[in-house]
Amino acid sequence: MKNVFLLLAITVSATAFAQNTTNETLEKVITRMADTTAGQAGNWQFVVNDRLLVCLTDENNNRMRIISPVTDVAKLSEEEILNALVANFHTALDVKYAISDEVLWSVFIHPLKELSETQIEDAIIQVYNAAQTFGTAYSSTNLSFPGNTKKIEREKPVELQKG
Repeated sequence: MKNVFLLLAITVSATAFAQNTTNETLEKVITRMADTTAGQAGNWQFVVNDRLLVCLTDENNNRMRIISPVTDVAKLSEEEILNALVANFHTALDVKYAISDEVLWSVFIHPLKELSETQIEDAIIQVYNAAQTFGTAYSSTNLSFPGNTKKIEREKPVELQKG
């Protein structure tokens, strides 16, 4: 019987702290933070300090993402790609650099319902910062996980001349 009460208490506490975020909540935060906003529920394009961001949701599957295009993949050097991968581990934190449709993106992906308004605000800031600092700090915040945050320089193989 004691275990039943403990299980009931845990279940009630977990339910009480669930966020249950919806598209309406997202739209409210986006509108508050953006300079301009366009789109409809589940598909917004918005601008923060001259940078385009997009928020896409799927309420039925409890998913959302906030993304910002960084550059065309064709313009990237091998060093930039490697630095982005290192940043995904150390300095991009909740945001990641990702490639889709020949574009490098700054991306935040998360279950929708579990987000708080503060987390949405933080996600927008991190996506913006990661996109802005690509090519320099590769960072979404001032925080960094410890370890080697620089890619290891490798010697280029010597190409043999055919003679």
